Amino acid sequence: MYWTGFGRRTPAVLDCTMIDWDDVRYFLAVARGGSVRAAAERLGVNHSTVLRRVAQLEERLGALMFEKLPSGYRLTAAGEEVLELADQMEVSSHQLETRVFGRDQGVRGHKPHIAMSVTKSFTGVLAGILVTEGKIDPQALVPDYVPELKASAFGDARVHEVMDMTTGLEYTEVYTDKNSHVWGLRRANGMAPIPPDYDGATNIFDFLAAQKKQGEHGKAFAYKTVNTDVLAWICRRVSGMTLSDLLSERVWTPMGAEEDAHYHVDRIGTESGGGGLSTSLRDLARFGETMRNHGRFNGRQIVPSQVVEDIARGGDPEKFKPAGYTTLPGASYRNQWWVTHNAHGAYMARGVHGQGIYVDPKAEMVIARYASHPVAGNAANDPVTLPAYMALAKELMAGG
Repeated sequence: MYWTGFGRRTPAVLDCTMIDWDDVRYFLAVARGGSVRAAAERLGVNHSTVLRRVAQLEERLGALMFEKLPSGYRLTAAGEEVLELADQMEVSSHQLETRVFGRDQGVRGHKPHIAMSVTKSFTGVLAGILVTEGKIDPQALVPDYVPELKASAFGDARVHEVMDMTTGLEYTEVYTDKNSHVWGLRRANGMAPIPPDYDGATNIFDFLAAQKKQGEHGKAFAYKTVNTDVLAWICRRVSGMTLSDLLSERVWTPMGAEEDAHYHVDRIGTESGGGGLSTSLRDLARFGETMRNHGRFNGRQIVPSQVVEDIARGGDPEKFKPAGYTTLPGASYRNQWWVTHNAHGAYMARGVHGQGIYVDPKAEMVIARYASHPVAGNAANDPVTLPAYMALAKELMAGG
């Protein structure tokens, strides 16, 4: 419904005080490029996003910005008036950013950024939704949904063990060791190049089917991305949808996301459910706020409240303890989320190099962060990040 903004109605009273800079950027791109395609290429987004954002601007102003002609898009009288103001806004915005930050910013709230393993928490929420609908039984064996994994390490694993990463697997995940199994996963999912002499799996499904068991399932937490990719496979199988369509239908669209999200896919088009989602920072925060509000946002219940409450309660800290996360004492892992069990009941989505969502229910605070920390593991930034988050939460609660 957002794509019908162009040519939808005649100009009405123009209230320029209602202009939002985020929408104006799209308007300017169309005005300068003369077409939606040119604007989309300039902004690095899909043409549907351009249409939606210009339609949103027209909705707010009650006026058409463009006429669609065979040769492209031409500004209406109202559009010409907005263009003059938009040019001024652009100059002012640039001056403000340069003055405050001392440099041009390469990453802004509306630009896409890869979420890395924060992706896992989206997959976990989708699985939780399907559990509440009775489409997934957490006690069922994985092959009940994905028979292709019967001969793999997941052949006798239960779905809840995959959700909470308490499977016993030979697979290792050491980002600094090129011999670690995670690099085989990266080659399979397309995130790393395939060497000339490589004879391993070249897609996600084949890689998962080749995993070997080590130890017992259900005994201890061990962070291994293959669990999430198995969970994503289950979600696809029971819903009959791709992961991207499922996320779009159940979360992204009803949440009212401002921008398109994107999944990294392997060579056969399978999304990386464990680390391949890219979103804008504002939409990442919007998802975190949805979780903080017990699954409710944009005037509707998007994620069932019991899914959020189950995550917030957390898993078993005793099963988490052997993993040795010294920066997360007393924590647990539940349905692809990290649960602190601290005084504020905070829980997190976490990705390498500093990506994250931090939800603090007591302080009514959500922090979304995209980053490029030089060290992959979060243990490198936790000693600064986690105390800073708690300090900010306390300041907010104190009315600061």
